[in-house]
Amino acid sequence: MKRKSPSLLLAAFCLAIALPGFSQDKKKKAPAKPKTPAPTHADVAYDEHKMTVLDFWKAEGDGPRPLLVYIHGGGWIGGDKKSGVPNIEFFTGKGVSIAAVNYRLTGTDPLPVPVHDAARAIQFLKSKAKEWNIDKDKFVLTGGSAGACTSMWLLTHDDLANPDSDDPVERESTRVAGASVAGGQTSIDPKQIEPWLGPNVLQHRMINMAVGEPTIEGALKNYEKHEALFKEFSAYNHVSKDDPPLLMTYNNDMTLPSKNAGHGIHHPVYGVKMKEKCDKVGMECHLLINGVSESKKYPKKEMFILDKLGVK
Repeated sequence: MKRKSPSLLLAAFCLAIALPGFSQDKKKKAPAKPKTPAPTHADVAYDEHKMTVLDFWKAEGDGPRPLLVYIHGGGWIGGDKKSGVPNIEFFTGKGVSIAAVNYRLTGTDPLPVPVHDAARAIQFLKSKAKEWNIDKDKFVLTGGSAGACTSMWLLTHDDLANPDSDDPVERESTRVAGASVAGGQTSIDPKQIEPWLGPNVLQHRMINMAVGEPTIEGALKNYEKHEALFKEFSAYNHVSKDDPPLLMTYNNDMTLPSKNAGHGIHHPVYGVKMKEKCDKVGMECHLLINGVSESKKYPKKEMFILDKLGVK
C-alpha cells in the first residue's frame, strides 16, 4: 500500500481546518461581565448644572431603606458616576439602596465646587427620603481617590445644613453614619503632604487643579492665596471625637519617598496619618493595608458598610 507523502497530508490538514465547523482547539469564551443593573432613577438633577446629576437604585424591604452613596474618583479632574459603582446587586439584595453622584470638576470649577456639589447631593437624597423610601439616618459614603477625599471631608466636617434657607434641600443635614473609602487623600495641602510623601506627590495635577492653578509651580508660588482652601478641604484638619466611623483601604506599597505622582497621590501613608489622628482624638477608624494594618472587627469593607447601615 502506497503511503501518502508528508506534503499531501499537510495539504489535507490545511484544507480540513479551513472547512466550517472545524476547530483544532476551541478556546472557551471568557464569561461576560455582568451588566450593571439599570437605575431605578437615572440622571436625576440635584442642582441646576449639567454635571450635578445622580443615579439611584431602590432596594426593597420593610420600612425606609439605608443608603450607600458612591462618589467617583478622578482627582476632581475627571471620572464619572458610571465607573466603579459598588456591587449593586449585593447591596440591594441586602436591602440597601444605592446612589451614584456626578459633580462639577476642577478644570472649570475649582474648590469648593466639587465637594460642595457632593454635599448638596447628600442633602437632595435626604429630601427625597419619603418619595424614594430612604432612611435619612442611615447613609454611608464610599468612593476611591478624590471620591474618598470628598467622602472623608463630608464625614469629618460640621453639618452644612442651613435651617433658615428658602431652599428645602439646603435645610437637610449633610451628616452621615460612616464612610468606607479607598486610596483617599486625607490632606491636599502641599506644605503638609510633601513632608509625608516626598516631592513626587506634588506632580499629580489634582493638587494644583484643586485651587485652579494650571501648574504646581503656580500653586506653590501663590500658596498664601490658596492656603485656606488647601487646609479647609483636608479632612485630616477636621477630625474630632464626635465624627462618624471611618474605614480606609490602601495598597501596601509603603515605599518612601513616593515613587511617582500616581503612587504618591494614593499612598498608604495618607491612611496611616489619618488613623493616628483619629486614634488620638478617639474617633472610630479602621485601616486596611494588606500585610501592614488590619481591623479585627471589620476585616472586609462590606462588613463595615452593612454594620454602619444597621443591616445584619
